[in-house]
Amino acid sequence: MEVGRERIYSAAELDAHEGALIEALRASSQQPVTDPDEWLQKELQRNVLVTSVDAVLNWSRRSSLWPVICFPACCAFEFIGASASRFDMSRFGMDILRGSPRQADLLITAGTLTWKMAPQVRRLYDQMAEPKWVIAMGACGITGGIFRDSYSVVPGYNRIVPVDVYVPGCPPRPETLLNGIEMLRQKINTRSIATEGE
Repeated sequence: MEVGRERIYSAAELDAHEGALIEALRASSQQPVTDPDEWLQKELQRNVLVTSVDAVLNWSRRSSLWPVICFPACCAFEFIGASASRFDMSRFGMDILRGSPRQADLLITAGTLTWKMAPQVRRLYDQMAEPKWVIAMGACGITGGIFRDSYSVVPGYNRIVPVDVYVPGCPPRPETLLNGIEMLRQKINTRSIATEGE
C-alpha cells in the first residue's frame, strides 16, 4: 500500500499476512459443514399449508376439465367464440376438445335434441369416465326451446343425462358460458370423496 510515494508494508509482509489468513481458513475447513435440519423444519411449519385429500382432488379436477361436445344446433358458434382468443377458455385447462368421450369428464350439450338422437347422447355420457359433469347450454338444451312442444323434441337434456349447470340464452353469449363453467368449478370444489358415487 502506498501513501504518496512511501510504502507502509512490504510485499513480503502482505504475502505473509494473506498466507496466514488462508491457512487459518484452511485449518478450520477440514470437515464438510453439516446442514442442520432445524431451519428446514421451521420453514415447513411456516410455509406449508396442510390440506385434505378432497381439496387436492377438487383443485386438480376443476383446473383441468376435459370437454367433449354435443352440439346438434346453433349454440356451437357461441362455444367456438368462447374457445377463441378473446374469451380464452383454455385458462380453465379446457384448451383441447376431446375426440372421444372416454378421454373427457365434461359434456357440454346444446341445441335441439330429438328423441332419435337421444340414445347417442346417452351413450356419449355413459362412455365418459367418473367423475363426470354436464353443462346444458342454451334454451333448447335446458327446456327444448321454441321446439319443446314438438312430438320429436326432447324437452331438455336433463331428461336424458343428469345436468350439473344450466347456461340460459338463445344462444347464450360466450361470457355466459364462461360464467357457467365457473359455476361448475365452484360445484366441483365442494365435492367430497366420502360421498362420491352417490
